[in-house]
Amino acid sequence: MKMKTVLMGAVASLAFAPAAMAERGSDGQLNIIYWQAPSILNPYLSGGTKDLESASMIVEPLARYNDTGALVPFLAEEIPTVGNGGVSEDLTSITWKLKAGLLWSDGTPVTSADVAFTAEYCMNPEGGCAQASKFDGVQSVEAIDDLTIKVTFDSPKPNPYGPFAGAQSPIIQAAQFADCLGAKAPECTDANFMPIGTGPFVVTDFRTNDVIQMEANQNYRDPAKPAFATVTFKGGGDATAAGRAVMETGEFDYAWNMQLAPDVLAAMAEGGVGTPISAFGTLVERIEMNLTNPSPDLPEGERATVAHPHPFLSDFAVRHALSMAIDRSLLVEVGYGQAGRPTCNLVPGPEIYASTDNTGCLTQDLEGAKALLDEAGWVDSNGDGIRDKDGVELKILFQTSTNAVRQDFQALIKDMWSQIGVETELRNLDASVFFGGDPGSPDTFQKFYADVEMYANNFDGTDPQAYLAAYRCGGEPKPDSQWQGENINRFCDPAYDALIDELGATADIDKRGELARKMNDMLTKETMTIVPLVDRGRVSAKANTLGGVVLNTWDSELWNVADWYREK
Repeated sequence: MKMKTVLMGAVASLAFAPAAMAERGSDGQLNIIYWQAPSILNPYLSGGTKDLESASMIVEPLARYNDTGALVPFLAEEIPTVGNGGVSEDLTSITWKLKAGLLWSDGTPVTSADVAFTAEYCMNPEGGCAQASKFDGVQSVEAIDDLTIKVTFDSPKPNPYGPFAGAQSPIIQAAQFADCLGAKAPECTDANFMPIGTGPFVVTDFRTNDVIQMEANQNYRDPAKPAFATVTFKGGGDATAAGRAVMETGEFDYAWNMQLAPDVLAAMAEGGVGTPISAFGTLVERIEMNLTNPSPDLPEGERATVAHPHPFLSDFAVRHALSMAIDRSLLVEVGYGQAGRPTCNLVPGPEIYASTDNTGCLTQDLEGAKALLDEAGWVDSNGDGIRDKDGVELKILFQTSTNAVRQDFQALIKDMWSQIGVETELRNLDASVFFGGDPGSPDTFQKFYADVEMYANNFDGTDPQAYLAAYRCGGEPKPDSQWQGENINRFCDPAYDALIDELGATADIDKRGELARKMNDMLTKETMTIVPLVDRGRVSAKANTLGGVVLNTWDSELWNVADWYREK
């Protein structure tokens, strides 16, 4: 079967800014600071951005997305397409070819067996894989020969670049992780903290939630790269301290995620040592509504699971009213300035996937929110200022990670919700813990032991299929998946699952856009399970002496760290 219109992703030649480097390691030390400290270096056991991006310096996928969103080869020889024979005409398989001569950092050959093992690792039914949606619809992954991998899908895949493309789906070494399958995955501390990789750097020391020490990978495929001999990857602190460390004191060369007010960033840049850099992509700050009961009165194995619906957020009227009460324009003004835009969409771009009809949340409507709650029977029956119904009060525990902008947002939203009769308790957690994915911690965003939580994430590349597929029934974090999973709010709708399947089998780009917009609207408009707030521009900071940096909102920010160098 030959499709007339096929979405094969944007494919481009791999080209970077010229790097003024003489030989590997000639530029000495590189200092990077992420104020959300990495907790693990295995992307399959964490969905936290700080873990994915730090790991991207060490483990790599077959292909990445560049700063324009185009798919470019990394470990693969080329990007498979229908045109070059790499993707079957019926779109049910994709065949990748590894570059010849690739070595792991321990000097052993990289083969197709490692790629096949990576799929086995994530798809193991006894384990919990944070990136399971990347393998949605995968029937088999075969090592055809040492350099050839064939991925077969259970139905036509117009966008077959889910597995092994982007920072969320790197290749791990079969030999190192052989005894780490299924339920054993979290127990493999050495492999999870110090993975053997193909990237430009190798871990020499990792103090979880603190600092990573790295050195140049002597088996990296380009003998002239990386320019830096050693790296200190510091985690922790806050965005303000990180920004100052790059733009004022020069202590660090690169600082990620400058989630700071616009006037604060401008003042830092006056130091003349570093510069803020920014770009828009698909990063959305949002509030997640917990559809399950997080009460500590429930047994640990049942708390925040689908067995127990939420006592009041299961009511659409409550979720709708909470969204209506929020002044998103004020949040943007306070938190982001020109680096933010109010949004009602989970998927704000690319344009073909961004819903244009979903604009109702852009205007705050306190009186409408009150009327909606009144109509649904949520009234203040005892005059204490808090609405209630059938003995249940609208008292919300609102959690997020610790940083200045998020705490400003919490305070503003708490006040807005108080105006409609909702009491809010605020909790902020260290980002390294909140996004860490530790199955033993009660404070992770996956466990969601709160009523609502706020954070931002996005998807790599320009196609939102895997991102939207995360909300499939059964994809929720739960005890038997070691609390891994991307369906954070425990949303489940068979009609939504049917759309996931239809999107996965649709080739026509306009129809794919229509389906993605419909799915976006189901999550954010029709059910308000997710309450988007701000379409955030990515803002980071670099030292004026650091060359080769190309800010990328479609993959890891550190996607081309092998090409960074010191300006002479």
